[in-house]
Amino acid sequence: MARFDTSFDATSVEPTTAYELLPAGKYRAQIVESEMRVTKNGMGQFLWLMLDILEGEHKGRKIFDQLNLVNPNPTTVEIAQRTLSAICHATGRMHVSDSEELHLIPMTIQVKIRPPKNGYGESNAIAYLPPEQGSAPAARPLRPAPDPAGSSVPPKMASAPWNKKG
Repeated sequence: MARFDTSFDATSVEPTTAYELLPAGKYRAQIVESEMRVTKNGMGQFLWLMLDILEGEHKGRKIFDQLNLVNPNPTTVEIAQRTLSAICHATGRMHVSDSEELHLIPMTIQVKIRPPKNGYGESNAIAYLPPEQGSAPAARPLRPAPDPAGSSVPPKMASAPWNKKG
């Protein structure tokens, strides 16, 4: 039994409601919190992310993601690293040493509904999208700096390592 010091009046506090999935679609969002957490089995670590929806009907809603960056399964780590790379590209921050460097940078995400699995109900899945043509994330200039030699040819983008044939 737990006795309260005073009587609790539930009519004065809004009750929690059931968690509702964010509907599938594209959203402008930004990372507002992140931290490394230990996996349930203690064998790895994941980067936990909280994102805030910035515009539209669902403005202010939160959505969460986890990237298993430390895991005995190399495929799991590769998937997490590719997702982190997508976040870096979406935010324009190509070299980061702390997840906070990715905070508060607006980006576009694609939200999907993941079907029920392993006793859990439906959940949201997030894909991080590169900036659309003609727009760029706040952390990156709109156009590359002019070449001192006067060339107007844009620099070539490097191919992603997982796309290289070898």
